[in-house]
Amino acid sequence: RDAVMPVPMAVGSGSHTLLRTPFYDFHAAHQARFVDFAGWEMPILYTSIIEEHRHVRTSGGLFDVSHMGRLEFKGRYARRLLERALTRRVSDMEEGQCRYALVCNEAGGVLDDVIVSRMDERWLLVVNASNRKKIVRHLRELAGDQPVEIKDLTLGTAMVALQGPDVIRHLGPLADSVGKIKRYRFREYDIPGLKLMVSRTGYTGEDGIEVILSADHAPMAVNMIGKFNAKAREEGLPEARPIGLGARDTLRMEAGMPLYGHELSESIDPISAGLDFAINLDKDEDAQGEPFIGQDVLKRYQAKGSPKRLVGLKLEGRRSPRQGMAIQKAGQPIGEVTSGCLSPTLGFPIAMALIQPGAAEVGDTLEVALGRQPVPAEVVKLPFYKRPSKQT
Repeated sequence: RDAVMPVPMAVGSGSHTLLRTPFYDFHAAHQARFVDFAGWEMPILYTSIIEEHRHVRTSGGLFDVSHMGRLEFKGRYARRLLERALTRRVSDMEEGQCRYALVCNEAGGVLDDVIVSRMDERWLLVVNASNRKKIVRHLRELAGDQPVEIKDLTLGTAMVALQGPDVIRHLGPLADSVGKIKRYRFREYDIPGLKLMVSRTGYTGEDGIEVILSADHAPMAVNMIGKFNAKAREEGLPEARPIGLGARDTLRMEAGMPLYGHELSESIDPISAGLDFAINLDKDEDAQGEPFIGQDVLKRYQAKGSPKRLVGLKLEGRRSPRQGMAIQKAGQPIGEVTSGCLSPTLGFPIAMALIQPGAAEVGDTLEVALGRQPVPAEVVKLPFYKRPSKQT
């Protein structure tokens, strides 16, 4: 059967067709509130964003991230294509390894941020839902007639994320094996009737895993989760509850993680966004290397400074800052908010903002144009939140 089923949904004065993930019935059974997200009918929340957010921080949550794109690359040119397209070096990756990377345009702006995984004879790229078709088109144009097969696996697969300090313990017989997977590594499991790719990655600032499986196996996965939760109840552990996209956003904000369309875009470069760790500016110096697209521009930014700088802000009061709000210093505009929320973990408003380089340092006080009266905001280090060191 199809991995997703189109469903009509009224949006504004018209209507359009949204895609449903293989877990739609599970969401509906748990009274999810749905929204249109990048053409998918996705759960924004089940109970409340704050309650779900805190459950992930204190125990663990289950996220349906099947809307994310999953692209497979095979063939003799696959590695070279990814070296040309991605800011991170991939030739030295081992089987079972994942890396965070970016796809840039010629001007150094970001087309998408991705996770690349090296398998035996193939590569897997996980991309943002809103950019999937754009990235497929971009990479196919870049490959040209070279011997590489690019396959979009999104509609035939499903993807879930289990995030939080207790989630590994919730995995029953898989807990010991999965617990030994290192950060940014993955393993493939062939359980009777169920094949899984399990990676130690996530987007919440907590420990956890992300799992890719066939869309046809989604009902079996739901049954497994139910059994794991039943076992957790027997042992007096909290359950891994379903969590919506609303809490996923506040969790990633506290962890200082960028979101495409906010901290990253085709007009925002990764150095401005503080992602220097995800850029290898010496890729063209390898024996068979060549520069990635946008590398020359990013080299100039590294040497002379980037156009903007991402900072964290701690606001006074209780009002939540929003994307696009102006940042001021001594009454003069120096940037704008890219993401903001009232932090459920910390109890005060936080924001990420792109400002003019050199305009402020950690400890300085700026102002956010939050309504009639600007609100004072202290520049703080990112991330706002780090999980306790006792968590693995």
